[in-house]
Parts: sequence; structure tokens; C-alpha cells
Amino acid sequence: MFEQTISEDEAGQRIDKLARRLLAEVPLSGIFKMIRTKRIRVNGKRTQNDYLLQAGDVVEFRVVQPGPSGVPLPPKPRVHKLPEVPILYEDDSVLAVDKPGGMAVHPGSGIKGGTLVDWARHYLQVDEEQKEFKPSPAHRLDRETSGVILVAKKRKAMVRLTEIFTEGAAHKRYLALVKGRMPRPKGTIDLPLAEHQQTARSRAERGVNMQPAVTHFRVLASGAGVSLLECTIETGRTHQIRRHLAAIGHPVAGDSRYGDFPFNREVAKGWGLDRQFLHARRLELEHPVTGNPLVVQAPLPRELAQVLHAAGIAWTLPKDSDQGEKA
Repeated sequence: MFEQTISEDEAGQRIDKLARRLLAEVPLSGIFKMIRTKRIRVNGKRTQNDYLLQAGDVVEFRVVQPGPSGVPLPPKPRVHKLPEVPILYEDDSVLAVDKPGGMAVHPGSGIKGGTLVDWARHYLQVDEEQKEFKPSPAHRLDRETSGVILVAKKRKAMVRLTEIFTEGAAHKRYLALVKGRMPRPKGTIDLPLAEHQQTARSRAERGVNMQPAVTHFRVLASGAGVSLLECTIETGRTHQIRRHLAAIGHPVAGDSRYGDFPFNREVAKGWGLDRQFLHARRLELEHPVTGNPLVVQAPLPRELAQVLHAAGIAWTLPKDSDQGEKA
């Protein structure tokens, strides 16, 4: 048995949501059964699945924990070598960083450590054994994409940021260097994309699930057979910008999945580009706690600026506005 005392930040969430996070190995049906049979109690009393926790509530979990009784579990090993991650903005609720290209946001298949999750929790000195909410990235960037990403430091900030990103209320701007010269100075790609995570069984039963996807672009500069674009998206499909630009014949330079492979070899050899040229340069949204406008910008990485110079593009990232939260 163990207990969890609800903090101010933990308050307001449903008891079943808390239980699912703390008992990740238990299926939802098992969580409901534990609540129904009083193996999960609040303040010593029976509760309901939809009970909203209050600050100061004591939640009892009458379950068997792994490890010898009374002996604490050994701490999870930390990743000792973490890449440098520039901090762009920080307050009590959120942390905005400039993720380097090549750094995964979350652990996954073949990714054992050195993720942005590892870095953020190390920087914020999080105890990995604590049962309260742990700071986590509120959205994603591809591993090879650099730029602005937000980390929620508190649960309430994460809840609101999830709503903002799901509603499409966050305004993102990306920089992409693409193959060829664009036929017009700006345009819109309105092209449905196949659901990236659809299972084989689902495809066999219902066919490919096509999802609406809209990307806007404008040409910032042109060089030796390439164009520098600023892209904005109305939808957040997986690899959307990369897939859309490849679909119109202007793949992102260095894109190892959707790109033009002979072209990638040329720019790698001639300009030293060793990753895809896609950078999340600006993020504008409502602060998840104060509601004030929040603007965060990331400078163009040095390795990408050197590629522009090699391509004959004399362009620098403008300072659209001051960075940070606006009162």
C-alpha cells in the first residue's frame, strides 16, 4: 500500500486519471475495479471514478508494489552525457528551449537516452521516483528538426497546453530549405495525408484513413537551386511539412525519409548539410496559466546558417518582436 497527498498542482484532476498515471501497468478496467472494490480510496473512504481531487486529499492505493517490503526501489539510472540545450524562456509553469537537431523529444524504439525529457528533468532536478506530475514536453518536433519546444513544469500547465495545441491555437513558424526554385512567392498546400499511426488491421478493414492537412509557405530567399521558405501549418499531422513539400516536388534538403537522395548527397558534400534543414523558429500562443500572449523565438543554428552561406543565400533571422510573456 502507498499514499499520495494531493498538491495544489495535482488538484482538479479525476481520481481515475491519477490512478492511470501512477499505476501505468494496470489497464483501465483494472483501475475501475480497484475503485469499485475500495482498493483505491480518498481520505479513507470509497470514491467514484469521476471524483475531482482537492488539494490536501490523501489517496490510498492498496496494491502490492514491486521490491522487498519496506525496501525502496533503486533509482533509475540517469543519462550522464546530455547535449547542451539553450533556454529561451522560463517561469514557474513553463520552460521554452531551443531543441538541437538530432535530439529526440521522447524515448522510443531504439532511443535509450539523451532525450529532451531526460535533459529537462535533469535540469529541473526532478526526482524520478516521485509520484506527482513530472515536467514533460507539451508537443513534439521530429528528431532531426531543431527549434522552439515548450516543456510544462506543472500539471495544470500541461493540461492547458494540450488543449491549446489540440485546438490549433498555437501559431508556429518554421524555416525550410527545399530543392529547386518555387514557381510563385507564396502558396498553400491543401493535401490530405494518410494517418501516420494507422494500424495494418485498420487499413485492411477500413482502407487508408486520410486526414485533412494544410500548409502555407512563402519564399524568403533563393540560392543555387534551392529556396528558403517560411512555413506555417493549420493542422499538425506527423511530418506534415516534409510530406507536403515532397508532394509538390520541393523536398526539404537533407530529409532522409521523404527527400531527394541524390540531391541530399550533393548538399551534404558541397555545403556540409548533415541533417534535414527544418527549424521551428517561432511559437506564439496564450500562456497556459496567465492567459497573456507568449512569444518564443529560436535563432537559426550555426550549422544551418553555414549551409545558407554556402548556398549563396544572404539572409538572417529577423527579430519579429521581443521574446517572452506580454503583460
